[in-house]
Amino acid sequence: MPPPPASVSGQVLSFAVDATDGAARAGVVTTARGTFRTPVFMPVGTRAAVRTLTSADLEQLGAEVILANTYHLMLRPGAELIAELGGLHGFADWDGHVLTDSGGYQVFSLEPKVTDDGATFRSTYDGSTHHLTPEGAVAIQQALGSDITMVLDVCPPHPSPPAVVRSAVDRSALWARRAKAANGPARAEGSTQAQFGIVQGGVDLALRTESAERTVALDFDGYGIGGLSVGETRAEMLPALAATTAVLPADRPRYLMGVGDPVSMVEAVALGVDMFDCVLPTRLARHGTILTSEGRLNIRNARFARDPEPLEPGCSCPTCQRWSRAYLRHLLAVSEPSAARLTTLHNVHWLLGLIDAARDAIAAGTYDAFRRSVAAVWDQPPGGHGP
Repeated sequence: MPPPPASVSGQVLSFAVDATDGAARAGVVTTARGTFRTPVFMPVGTRAAVRTLTSADLEQLGAEVILANTYHLMLRPGAELIAELGGLHGFADWDGHVLTDSGGYQVFSLEPKVTDDGATFRSTYDGSTHHLTPEGAVAIQQALGSDITMVLDVCPPHPSPPAVVRSAVDRSALWARRAKAANGPARAEGSTQAQFGIVQGGVDLALRTESAERTVALDFDGYGIGGLSVGETRAEMLPALAATTAVLPADRPRYLMGVGDPVSMVEAVALGVDMFDCVLPTRLARHGTILTSEGRLNIRNARFARDPEPLEPGCSCPTCQRWSRAYLRHLLAVSEPSAARLTTLHNVHWLLGLIDAARDAIAAGTYDAFRRSVAAVWDQPPGGHGP
């Protein structure tokens, strides 16, 4: 394992930009674990596993970073158990990078009781009550042993009254300050976990700018952009995103949380975003929707019953190298468990390939043409969060 990068203002993560095309940038993030290239798409492994796939699958597909969720893992199997078994890397036998969400999205999706102290949830597994504070989210993620951790934040739904969005900005700033302080002792003792702050503000441009300025003032290793892809249109999302990236420092990675549909991703890269996560490729795959260069393909359609072609001709994924549309449609029709695995392999491979193509286009100086070509095929509403 290489040594940690040189510390900048106490940082344990460095970011180097290799190429730019307008605001779009291609670079490399360096941590104590190693490096990963940006822009990067992170498959979502909510419960320490990407649905239907193994760590070996993800290695074969070329994934460099996966995401796991603090809320779910603190409930099952528990952070202490995962720590005992080598942290998330040892537990899942994964040598790549892991980013852990803080549980902040559950503040949006589960509607817990939220006060300045923290959020009180009912477990989705057994109904038990749990109180998560900014300090608690830090401690749990330290036990999980992820490479990049997120502060606990408040993500308001869209639309929300202005007072609700204002409260979310203020409370997220308060929690970010507390999370930074809680992480200080471990950092002083040599912890190499990176910590990202999170910007909120809904689609209010002034609040987005304010939240970004308050978060940047705390000097995090990188910055998450939260509170988008929660019901707003892309026309509403992109100006709010632009107002945010305009404030975020150029020498830190920028992570647009929960966004993974092709058009929103390439538009966000054009605004200077470096990192993405979303359940879109895995969720669509389980329902028989396939990502291709021609758009979405519903493999359940009867017209594929005798189709000997792969899901996408010319695709190099393990599924397309071996099985036909007809066979995969059959597996889905009879609810064969392997169907979800094989379609997920393709969809994750395809989305990782899209982000590879974005990097290549930035390096070649042809990003605007690439962006327009993706939009011509994939002009769809934004994707969503969730396991």
